[in-house]
Amino acid sequence: MDKIRIRGGKPLRGTIPIGGAKNAALPLMTASLLTEGTLTLANLPHLADITTLANLLAQHGVDLRMDGHSPNGGHTGRVLSLTAKRISNTTAPYDLVRKMRASILVLGPLLARAGKARVSLPGGCAIGTRPVDLHLKGLQQLGARIELKEGYIDAEAPNGLSGAEIVFPSVSVGATENLLMAATLAGGETVLANAAREPEVTDLAVCLQAMGARIEGVGSDTLRIQGARSLSGTRHDIVPDRIEAGTYAMAAAIAGGEVELAGARPELMHAALEIIRQAGATVTPTKSGIMIRRIAGALRGTDVMTEPFPGFPTDLQAQIMALLTTAEGASMITETIFENRFMHVPELRRMGANINLHGASAMVRGVPRLTGAPVMATDLRASVSLVLAGLVAEGETLVNRVYHLDRGYERLEEKLAACGAEIERVKEAAA
Repeated sequence: MDKIRIRGGKPLRGTIPIGGAKNAALPLMTASLLTEGTLTLANLPHLADITTLANLLAQHGVDLRMDGHSPNGGHTGRVLSLTAKRISNTTAPYDLVRKMRASILVLGPLLARAGKARVSLPGGCAIGTRPVDLHLKGLQQLGARIELKEGYIDAEAPNGLSGAEIVFPSVSVGATENLLMAATLAGGETVLANAAREPEVTDLAVCLQAMGARIEGVGSDTLRIQGARSLSGTRHDIVPDRIEAGTYAMAAAIAGGEVELAGARPELMHAALEIIRQAGATVTPTKSGIMIRRIAGALRGTDVMTEPFPGFPTDLQAQIMALLTTAEGASMITETIFENRFMHVPELRRMGANINLHGASAMVRGVPRLTGAPVMATDLRASVSLVLAGLVAEGETLVNRVYHLDRGYERLEEKLAACGAEIERVKEAAA
């Protein structure tokens, strides 16, 4: 099993290209199930989660073809064409779904187009229960009959789905995406109230509109969808990954130096960039993205609370905690999205961080330095927080279980090494 070895203390200087957003690419790929036409996605990241979903879609009957590189997607942007001429299988099996929670997103499209779906209850990162109740209740409101048995969701809508007004009791990105896709082929009008406003949801809605869906309120918390008999194919450029960009912005801030994030869109990252500024780095828009600088001066403690977009994203909580471990003063980080997202804390403590947990909050008191140590990744974002800590720690840090990292970051060690970090991927010696 691969590991990441880091020797800290090297400032970062250079340019890091930002790829397409994983969290936008996954629902966009499942949207291919809604049409007989070809959906072509440009700027597709090369990640383990993308491969997992591609394998799942293939067994549903989707023909996938890699068409080279995106002309405007940077060096990592690939182009994938997906054609679901016929849905040959409506079962999403446990062996595939268990690897990634986003697999649940095939449920709405399969139900809307084929009238039935059998989807295993999902897996993914162990960062909380993240129940699928909102997905299922919403689909039931659209007229689906749903039964849970033997670890599977069995859903049927033999007469098709019908529009309804659905008010989410809490903001859910996945449920918004699933029900948005289902509603595009439902009869009549569907209203999704208290819908997620994340850029990835907006990106999906824009693509669906290009496929012929009639959607009003894109970017707001109320989406109004007029169901269509069918959708067509289209070509769509995936939005840049704001979480990848935020991660590298924090890497530049914690290690020092200056890094341009080519392709990053500051309007999608306002809350994260504001916290980075408060912590002591400068953020400057450039022609191609954003420049992050911290040439001199210590980092400063600041308080952070995760919130749905446009607030500070939960997917950057572990990374900002790593940054604040060496900041002057105390910082309070409050997690409001997931109840079990502090599993990186014990590993950061192994490196000398002073962090105390109080329910859903973590008090981080800055220390003069971190010390390299062997650490264990527990989930995707936790794994990259340990890499960030390793960039500034004295001595060697060895991050184990980096398969989590490969689910969300393409060639991370290469991108950081190109900016001067002493980082490498190492193969574990055979027993």
